[in-house]
Amino acid sequence: MDYSGSDTVVGPASADLLPDTVTTAVKVVIVGGFGVGKTTLVGAVSEIRPLTTEETMTQAGVGVDDPTGVERKTSTTVAMDFGRISISDKLVLYVFGTPGQERFWFLWNGLFEGALGAVVLVDTRRLEVSFEVIGRLEDRGVPFVVAVNGFPEAPSYPLDELRQALDLPSEVPIVACDARSRESSRNTLMALMHYLYELAAPPAG
Repeated sequence: MDYSGSDTVVGPASADLLPDTVTTAVKVVIVGGFGVGKTTLVGAVSEIRPLTTEETMTQAGVGVDDPTGVERKTSTTVAMDFGRISISDKLVLYVFGTPGQERFWFLWNGLFEGALGAVVLVDTRRLEVSFEVIGRLEDRGVPFVVAVNGFPEAPSYPLDELRQALDLPSEVPIVACDARSRESSRNTLMALMHYLYELAAPPAG
């Protein structure tokens, strides 16, 4: 497998170098609306210094991006976030975060190429920003799980109400997540891995 260029993506530090034992790499994508915590999750879970494309928000986004509920946010992802997790000596998981604003969604095609599945981060204060994201994944046929990021003062709803509000099929997992926590973020990714395994397993009988 060719990993040429993978070291230069994340910087020159020796801790960032891909071990020689690695033979397989898989890819998942973190998606969600503007300000739901995608960059935070990638940074929390990555074992290397994450690559981010955060830029200061400017007047160009006024009237285009909807900052309702995240008025204090001063930066935004304009291309992608990137991190890495070693599953074993031979297997690594690459984690890509997408931009939240619709004006950057043209980048999705490249980010989703070769991806096994996705995590949809949602904020219960602004569930509506997730509707179009979920719809795009369903249109693409990308398997996904929904992770509810626990923001302070965000309302809590029973799972059946969330599922109904997001119009999710019964088989799509919904998990709780604290995007600031490495353990919680890893558990979220493991929930996606378990779901993908279930989808790939042959039917019983």
